[in-house]
Amino acid sequence: MQRGRFTASREVCVISLLCAACGGGDPPRIAPARRDAAQQLAIPLLGSLQNPAWSPASHAILFTRFAGGYNAGPADLFVVDLRDRDPRLLVSDGSDNVNLPGSSWNGVTGAIVFSSSRDPHDEIFSIDGGARPGRETLVTKRTDFVAYEPTLSPDGRWAVFESHRIDQEDGGVIMKAPVDGSSDSIPLTAGGDCRQPNWAPSGGRILYQTRTGSQWDIWVMNEDGTGARRVTSSPSDETDASFSPDGASIVYSSNEGGLDLANLFVVPTAGGASTRVTDWDGYDGAPAWSPDGTRIIFESFAGDPDESAGTGLWIIDAPAP
Repeated sequence: MQRGRFTASREVCVISLLCAACGGGDPPRIAPARRDAAQQLAIPLLGSLQNPAWSPASHAILFTRFAGGYNAGPADLFVVDLRDRDPRLLVSDGSDNVNLPGSSWNGVTGAIVFSSSRDPHDEIFSIDGGARPGRETLVTKRTDFVAYEPTLSPDGRWAVFESHRIDQEDGGVIMKAPVDGSSDSIPLTAGGDCRQPNWAPSGGRILYQTRTGSQWDIWVMNEDGTGARRVTSSPSDETDASFSPDGASIVYSSNEGGLDLANLFVVPTAGGASTRVTDWDGYDGAPAWSPDGTRIIFESFAGDPDESAGTGLWIIDAPAP
């Protein structure tokens, strides 16, 4: 949700979800011609479609629909099955229910984690990916702290998320908590402003973004919070990061190289030179790598999405290892 050289190794496999029989909803969001091979998922829903995440088997997409425009709630969670072309409402209660791209849908338990602004304040919830609205359960419950942006450990037992005191908007701390509520939240970072943690699908590591001064960079640490190290070091903002399935690479959104609006890039988790993945004059953000390793889905808009009607969802081939 913050504000790419690419060689297509195969034809992008994209399923259009909009057809004459659907009825209602917006027409596909038509953008100026891109210079890359990305293609759009045309989904018959009003609002801004954001934060896409893959199902464990790579056949469905979880996403947040902001009804009022880009980042403008209320926000609901939807799942689109790419095999039967059927958008399905998963979570809706009139508040802001928001998932994070990356490891938010677990392959072992089938659970999805998300944050919700329902009273008394933002906390983490969980719901089975095949459930109906109203079946979500509370994961975190603190008096003085809010919780945002959760993802899950590979075994599905732990949620990692960003938290800060109710009366402040920065100073984010990355925490983890057992999904079953059996113990208190455990802080993993101290100092700075840390956000958007994503657990490596291969296990062992958690990435997050940290702001130093006015710049956001991607960092990686061990699951227990030790061994923190900086991965990106360009003079631009690097945000919205998630891992490749094997944990060897990280995809993120950035205006590297003096871009007016962010595109997508990939960098080795060990550090090094980045590779540009998307290439056009609009905004690309919130990327997530498919569990089968072949595709990256992301949100996109033809200009600056702030205060716009909202982004659509696009898919592009993942770069070759």
